[in-house]
Amino acid sequence: MFDDTTLERFRSYRGIDACPEDFDAFWDARVREADAVPVSYRVERAAMPSGSACDLFDLWFTGMRGAELHAKYLRPRTDDPVPLVLQFHGYPGASRSWFEQCSFAGMGMALIAFDCPGQGGPSQDPGGFLGTTVAGHIVAGIDGPVEELYYVRLHQDIRILCNVVRELPGIDLSRVYVNGASQGGALGIATCALNSDLIVRAAILYPFLSDFHMVWDLGLDVVAYEGIGYFSRWFSAAGERMDEALGKLAYFDSKNFAHLVRCPVLFGTGLEDTVVPVPTQFAVYNNLTCEKEHHLYPGFGHEEIQEFDDRIISFLCERGRQAC
Repeated sequence: MFDDTTLERFRSYRGIDACPEDFDAFWDARVREADAVPVSYRVERAAMPSGSACDLFDLWFTGMRGAELHAKYLRPRTDDPVPLVLQFHGYPGASRSWFEQCSFAGMGMALIAFDCPGQGGPSQDPGGFLGTTVAGHIVAGIDGPVEELYYVRLHQDIRILCNVVRELPGIDLSRVYVNGASQGGALGIATCALNSDLIVRAAILYPFLSDFHMVWDLGLDVVAYEGIGYFSRWFSAAGERMDEALGKLAYFDSKNFAHLVRCPVLFGTGLEDTVVPVPTQFAVYNNLTCEKEHHLYPGFGHEEIQEFDDRIISFLCERGRQAC
């Protein structure tokens, strides 16, 4: 539990390392690379009975390096254009069950739940990463150029998914939202940053992939962040390569994407979270310059926070002009 003095200090904390000076230019180039990939997708009815209110589909599309990528796609049964939620899952996992995803359809919204490549769903990961691949996706590609890191390529894949969204029939492109927790929160922040013309609201819970130097300093490079710990022990036992490694990870650090986010953000933090350290979450929030609100939950760790889930309804429905 953090006392009031500690929390007050966190309210101005923005992270240990500064954002790379060429961060925006780096991502402008990566977005152009993703946009050069021809949009190719197919929508197939899922092997799952659709309910009376919505239809269930598998959405397949071609990502970077020709990867075949997958998302669950649920759409309310209506001829009217509908809002869309882009949802991202935690690490290492996969999109939630069809049953769970139907909640957004019940709110009159379509949903695309993306399966990150090489994790728990069917999306392909073409691989080709230089360096260790045994220690988690954070350091996949760490010995190669920054452009070839796993999460750099993943953000490009999501940019391609956003280009697919722009072509899907029946979607109200003025009401495209993001929802994600942990890894999903990190991907949500980056998606808002790199697709600011598309995403109009985002619900972000305890975002992962942030303030890597703080994680290392705290000795919390375990569980989701274990790749940093393995790298430091196997390849930088005396710390001689950590500046190089952390400098590369900075290019997909959630706090460094934050200044590019333009839409309103609903943000949640469990104050007992040890999987994604609390200071790193404040670093993301404090670097946001958009309209934002931060909800703190004493006694909650890295887990479902029902009160935050319920806030998403009004945040997307009432404020998003969508009748539920």
